Amino acid sequence: MTRIAALDALDIRFPTSVHLVGADAMNPDPDYSASYITLATDDPDLAGCSLVFTIGRGNDVQTAAVRALAPLVVGLDAGEVLDDLGAFARSLTDDSHLRWLGPEKGVIHMAIGGIINAAWDMAARRAGLPLWRFIAAMTPEQIVAAIDFHYLADALTEDEALDILRRAEPGKERRIAELLHHGYPAYTTSPGWLGYSDGLLAELTRRAVAEGFRTIKLKVGLDLDDDLRRLAIARAATGKDIAIAVDANQRWDVPQAIEWIRALSHFDLAWVEEPTHPDDVLGHAAIRAAVAPVPVSTGEHTHNRVMFKQLLQARAVDLLHIDAARVGGVNENLAILLLAAKFGVRVFPHAGGVGLCEMVQHLAMADYAAISGVMEDRAIEFVDHLHQHFTDPVHIRGGRYLVPAAPGFSTRMHASSLREYVYPDGPAWRGQRQPPPTQARLKRA
Repeated sequence: MTRIAALDALDIRFPTSVHLVGADAMNPDPDYSASYITLATDDPDLAGCSLVFTIGRGNDVQTAAVRALAPLVVGLDAGEVLDDLGAFARSLTDDSHLRWLGPEKGVIHMAIGGIINAAWDMAARRAGLPLWRFIAAMTPEQIVAAIDFHYLADALTEDEALDILRRAEPGKERRIAELLHHGYPAYTTSPGWLGYSDGLLAELTRRAVAEGFRTIKLKVGLDLDDDLRRLAIARAATGKDIAIAVDANQRWDVPQAIEWIRALSHFDLAWVEEPTHPDDVLGHAAIRAAVAPVPVSTGEHTHNRVMFKQLLQARAVDLLHIDAARVGGVNENLAILLLAAKFGVRVFPHAGGVGLCEMVQHLAMADYAAISGVMEDRAIEFVDHLHQHFTDPVHIRGGRYLVPAAPGFSTRMHASSLREYVYPDGPAWRGQRQPPPTQARLKRA
């Protein structure tokens, strides 16, 4: 019998704030970071890795939350865990003491999701498959068994989920072949950080178009005149045939969002992302109704499947942005993808950060192969940094994600990167600490 022998988590941080990479209206000085998780067994050849993304301060809290869950995991029969990932996930999310801290939201839920994702990584590695192929190889019944339908029955039943999955079965092999040949569309946020100069915005936008991206995304929400100027620069650089999306990162109140979006709408926006507080379902619905036909989206900060359900029931969004490290792991993201499929809402997965591109590509490709069967007018976010720290980094060609082929969730980082960037004692952090929060640095930029 192989048992889970250890659960470890490292506080890994990258000083991206030095160049304002990732800066937006709500997060002016992010240091892209991760609680890096290793789930080890007493078999040296069987382990799983994952991460929970943060932007610096507080990563120690997230890491401590992961470590605090070790008593619930260490000692379990690894075979039983991997053979029933649904039961494993529910054993963590249903723990009564942990539910009191949520339920199913915040630091603890993200920690649980990280551990669950490490188990999926381990399961896919054991099977010798990349995670997206591992999910695609599951039967509809196995996928449904992995999902917790508690609180979803008024929007999606197990029978409805099975019906969606069974309808996707006939064309699965053709879609897998198409992914292998063409990859999956990407859009890029790399040109659009608020801290970038106008010249750099124009240069990176032209470069993105030349590299084959058909959609770029700009951060907005701090200053309307700046947003209008920057959008004009981006539109001049893209020409009329490239889509431009914008992301306010929760900056606005509802009336302010409506006014601001109307002011930006003549740029023919592909969507406006996170226009207000991520928990405000009715606020998103009001904004969407007021600014139509400009599409409204959210999702990267949505706590769990219940909130996604409500966003869909309230017709509050035109598209969703799932995140591989925000909700309770692969299991809950499968539920969200099935909800989106039932409601006919497009999914544009959120990425960037540390490892999010590596992870979420698997979910989008599994969705196309085995759930929605749809890839048209969809794309995965791409940001071109920090990929070199992963043993199986993403590969982009012609504005498309090439399919990952290595077994697992693409979450394993190089040991040298872990040593260099562990906080606060890694060589990259010696003699420096993260700066105090301030809007001034972004204003000066």
